[in-house]
Amino acid sequence: MRIAFIGQKGIPAFSGGVERHVEELATRLAKEGHEVICYCRDHYTAKNLKNYKGVQLIHLPTIKTKHLDAIVHTFLATIDVLFRKVDVIHYQAIGPSSLLWIVKILKRKAKVVSTFHSDDRKHQKWGWFAQKCLGLGAYISLNVSDKAIAVSVSQREKCRKEFGGDPIYIPNGVPLYNKVEADLILKKWNLGEGDYILAVSRLIEHKGLQYLIEAYKNLDTDKKLVIVGDSSYTNSYAKYLKDLAGDDKRIIFTGEQKDKILAELYSNAYLFVQPSEAEGLSIALLEAMSYGLPTLVSDISENKEVVLDIGFVFRNKSVNDLERKLKFLLDSPELIEEKCEESRAHMAANYNWDKVARKTIDIYEELIADDSSGLGELVNYSEEKKI
Repeated sequence: MRIAFIGQKGIPAFSGGVERHVEELATRLAKEGHEVICYCRDHYTAKNLKNYKGVQLIHLPTIKTKHLDAIVHTFLATIDVLFRKVDVIHYQAIGPSSLLWIVKILKRKAKVVSTFHSDDRKHQKWGWFAQKCLGLGAYISLNVSDKAIAVSVSQREKCRKEFGGDPIYIPNGVPLYNKVEADLILKKWNLGEGDYILAVSRLIEHKGLQYLIEAYKNLDTDKKLVIVGDSSYTNSYAKYLKDLAGDDKRIIFTGEQKDKILAELYSNAYLFVQPSEAEGLSIALLEAMSYGLPTLVSDISENKEVVLDIGFVFRNKSVNDLERKLKFLLDSPELIEEKCEESRAHMAANYNWDKVARKTIDIYEELIADDSSGLGELVNYSEEKKI
């Protein structure tokens, strides 16, 4: 098959669940002998990189601003793919999916798949107009594409209730990582095994890092708080977090990290905390559990779905409850130790990238054998919602 991926920033992934998802999926498809195209934004993937692990990389420009980055690049990719021989066009996320109707009209022989990663309308960085556009994108993703995929059971149920779509559940995956000793992080930040609490996240408001910082500052502990990640057109929020941390030398902002340093950070943390207000299916959480890290997460359904009874939860947005749970876990090293192997076994059994790739290929093959079309749904939605 010939498959094109549209909507991601590019590969190889430096951060972000969508980019990691596309990299893991696309490279496995290429390894199985399929012809795979991945559209990349010039500011994300090095322009001289034309092929990555068998995946053809097509670089297109964009306008690098919060509102135009994704949609401009997606539009250019959508126009470009019209002139290429492809069997399947796979859109990522609800924003980019708002344009998939173009290929449904102009490239009718190709099958169009959309992955619903998260309900981006809940991200505080978007204003009301952007939220309305994302709502339309969500509807198109679920009802105009030939097949939609939801990465979590919670997202699938929400899609059914609000948009009337019927996406297939295929989760993100994660490799089973081996722990590595603290070396670079010891030299750079004086971080050794078990010395710190870890959060890995883009510095954007719905990730809830403000609750974590507030709760942590109330604790009497020698363990540091390490926050890994950078802003995503959210510089003012990133500054707010650093101002909130103030002169507390225990709080370390590392910026975006990857490869060996990121592996060391995951491997040697005492506890992983994810205080997010909204998620799709967090790859950072999957990675933490794959390293055998005990986890403390907000009690939103997308987090609880992953950790089950293996991890620990606190009330979403509650600084007081988060503080209490952190204190309890800091005082319970034996309990923390018990959760390590349980986390790894859970990831190996339920979040396997090879299985994800196989299920996705099955969808592609079924669609190619089926000539149904959902194009008429777009008109119905426009009339019902008067958008």
